[in-house]
Amino acid sequence: MDPQHPPLSPWLRRPRHRPQADVRLICLPHAGGSASSLRPWQYLLPSGIEALTVQYPGREDRFGDPMVDTMHEVVDAVVNALDPLTDRPYALLGHSMGSAVAYEVAVEARRRSIPAPVRLFASGRPAPHHAHRGDVHLRDDAHLAADLTRLGGTPPEVLADEELRTAVLRYVRNDYRLIETYHPTRAKPLDIPVHVLIGAQDPECSVEAAATWETTTTREVTTEVFPGGHFFLAQQRRRVAATIAQALGQDPGDTAPTWPSTP
Repeated sequence: MDPQHPPLSPWLRRPRHRPQADVRLICLPHAGGSASSLRPWQYLLPSGIEALTVQYPGREDRFGDPMVDTMHEVVDAVVNALDPLTDRPYALLGHSMGSAVAYEVAVEARRRSIPAPVRLFASGRPAPHHAHRGDVHLRDDAHLAADLTRLGGTPPEVLADEELRTAVLRYVRNDYRLIETYHPTRAKPLDIPVHVLIGAQDPECSVEAAATWETTTTREVTTEVFPGGHFFLAQQRRRVAATIAQALGQDPGDTAPTWPSTP
């Protein structure tokens, strides 16, 4: 094993290895999301940013791994995976449920005296202490599927296929249980800039709800609104990548010219 390049944790996926990157971007998907769901815009990031995405167990290449349905267990695993990667600056980006995970990861990193992220990107969800908890995980499969349809992030053909639908709803329900039973940590505000990204038509997070992130930090909070709904990250991939690049002090035009041939 090369001590300069230790193997990644099973919790992390890296679509492109960039050993010379200035900053790492640790991404945390939404409830029911996977590492591949964030790749379309990650591939558009400039070469100065190396993206890594948390792969929650129970889906894609971790389908057979036992699922985790408590915030504490997820955060503990993510911080353990992150610790060896703090030899260079890093930022956190979470979408929807992932934004709450990102907040808790930043709080836990501070508790463990691990270097703090240079910025937290919170997408598509109010600040943890202001978010509605819900009870969708307690409902039947029809209600769970209806909520996925409402948010628009799941292809209709997935929910139309009985076998595929059963497999997907298995880990979606697990993630909904995690976020709907989550009690945010009562901690003093973070000392890092927060950048809130929302979709203009997102039913989950309005501009007013985005402003609640001001309670989480002593530093500046920037809110940026994109066209689209809850899954604007995919719909506005180029704008999202450019926004993240600029916020991290990188040239958004410095992007690899070719699209990868593998997913």
